[in-house]
Amino acid sequence: MVFFWYLVTTEVPMTFYLIGIDGGGTSCRAAVAALDGRILGRGKAGAANILTDPETALQNITDAARDAFGDAGLDPAGIGASRAIVGVAGHNVGDAVHYVKRRLPFAQADIESDGLIALQGALGDGDGAVAILGTGTIYIARRGDEVSYVGGWGFTIGDHGSGARIGHALLQESLLAYDGIHQGSGVTDAVLAEFNDDPRDIVDFARLAKPGEFGRYAPRVFEFAERGDPVAISLLKAAAATVDEALDVVVSRGSEKLCLLGGLAPLYRRWLADRHQPRFVEARADALTGAVALAAARFGSHSGVSA
Repeated sequence: MVFFWYLVTTEVPMTFYLIGIDGGGTSCRAAVAALDGRILGRGKAGAANILTDPETALQNITDAARDAFGDAGLDPAGIGASRAIVGVAGHNVGDAVHYVKRRLPFAQADIESDGLIALQGALGDGDGAVAILGTGTIYIARRGDEVSYVGGWGFTIGDHGSGARIGHALLQESLLAYDGIHQGSGVTDAVLAEFNDDPRDIVDFARLAKPGEFGRYAPRVFEFAERGDPVAISLLKAAAATVDEALDVVVSRGSEKLCLLGGLAPLYRRWLADRHQPRFVEARADALTGAVALAAARFGSHSGVSA
């Protein structure tokens, strides 16, 4: 009797996961999702500023993704097969984008503006604009299929009204107060005390500080302004004026709804001009959710992308 053995093989299609990245100047958040956009896990790591520190940004993007896979109970080896939308400041600076994109750990990734993922999260597919007021600042508006940006040029040359700019201005005012050029106040006294009343320590800090490190001083300015501190109020009025100017531009382009996002958004609103107050709306979801939604639309189960 002759026995014939047949080896039947069934090819199991490889699968992959979607990753959304919200890379900020002080922290980086990640979410891993199924192909339908359903979020499975979330993770967090340090700053992801591709302009000022691309190597650290790459490491923290990777660490946040690993943390998200761990939160979902997934093998982090799957990161290498994943498709990602990476939302970061500096998406409009070509050299930085090319450098980072080539070194990302994902099978496929698109680097987008942190404003775009925030817009998607806040307004879904609807028209309107978002102002991201955090370590940096950027404004993004959508009307139909047209998306336009205002700002987002980075701390070195832009980011007016940002936490980094406010913190930097506070340190400047503290030195001016120390020298007797400007009148000091409680907020400048507090800064000088933190640096042992030695301006050289402030200079040493500022010489090497990254935007996120300057940005840590911004909440203090808001806090002292609420107490009526004259220097803090002056700094905030100047910063708010730059935000109002940018909002004027996006409104002039047809945005009826404005959504304030970022760590400073809840602190900023009362300092902004009356003309903008009626347009403000609450966000439907956060920027990380927006990054996942864009990843699902671009790479997910209904996108036509295959494994």
